[in-house]
Amino acid sequence: MIRHDTGFDRVLAFSVPARHARGRVVRLGPVLETVLSAHDYPPVIKHLLAEALVLTALMGALLKEEGSQMTIQAQSEGAPVDLLVCDYRDGEVRGYVRHDDAALEGLSENPNLEALFGKGYLAITFDLAATGERYQGVVPLEGESLAQACETYFAQSEQIPSLIRVAVRTNGPRCNAGGLLLQHLPDSEEGKERLHAGEEHPDWEHVSILAATIQPEELVDPILTLEQLIWRLFHEEEEVRVEPLAPLARGCRCTVEHYQKILSRFPEDQREEMRDPDGLIPVDCAFCSKILRIPA
Repeated sequence: MIRHDTGFDRVLAFSVPARHARGRVVRLGPVLETVLSAHDYPPVIKHLLAEALVLTALMGALLKEEGSQMTIQAQSEGAPVDLLVCDYRDGEVRGYVRHDDAALEGLSENPNLEALFGKGYLAITFDLAATGERYQGVVPLEGESLAQACETYFAQSEQIPSLIRVAVRTNGPRCNAGGLLLQHLPDSEEGKERLHAGEEHPDWEHVSILAATIQPEELVDPILTLEQLIWRLFHEEEEVRVEPLAPLARGCRCTVEHYQKILSRFPEDQREEMRDPDGLIPVDCAFCSKILRIPA
């Protein structure tokens, strides 16, 4: 049986200063199950969404400004999965997958991205709260997994060598997942000369080889703490810094106030068409599978 304890729903930030590398490691448990329980997803979609939520937590945890948001959106047309969207803001994650049950029939237990999405694309967006700036990169949905597509995003859109590993484990209705993100920093410490970040840089080759030895079982093992996991990988380095980040939570912004604000942007004649016989506007939140009736 999968144990759900304080080892779950955590993100740990770490760095290897001498190698100019940084990273995040995450393990999801109850939060993941809560998100998955909003819909009656088939196993293959549960696995896909679990992987996406781990990636969302890993990349979202790179944000430092309160109120900033990171969003992953995978989209296609005429494929078994035509939309996947997850986001992270202030330690809260949420996600949703829209799929065609009939089209999923006949797929293998571990289909690749092309089997799920066809010729789709992956968009990763960072919205910064302090400046209002938005950064977005779009890459094809190619490879065996979403993790591979995210590595491509960092290589092409941000020119940051990155290694990402994700594992998902299910046991009946129980599910947990974990992941590791390691990156070579494009800049050294303040006041020092800019580094050349590249796949062939000796520092990156060294730490990426070490990180690649991680096993899927280690990522999802609740007995192995995230601190112990990082120690296993980099204990021979002269210094490894770790910083526990805020615990993760399932977050959804489906409140009456939130939807009233959105609906207020519509002209009155359009809002009138949306109202039900009681004068309320029904809104279906795909993330948490709730229908709210909004006075607007």
